[in-house]
Amino acid sequence: MNQDPARNRFIVMQALRLGGVVMVLLSLLALNGVLPIPEIAAWPILVIGLVDIFVVPQILARKWRTPLP
Repeated sequence: MNQDPARNRFIVMQALRLGGVVMVLLSLLALNGVLPIPEIAAWPILVIGLVDIFVVPQILARKWRTPLP
């Protein structure tokens, strides 16, 4: 089994992005009335999902780029 750290980090970043996409889709379905989630809960889920898609992978890439002490 290949234990390449770059490969594992790539998989983690893509899994986080996929989770964010799922959160955004669920919140959009809730905002359109397809899912029985209150609108007050759907908006924060949408924002958290967007942050999970765009911000978190950038933070992880920056953290993983710096050498460990």
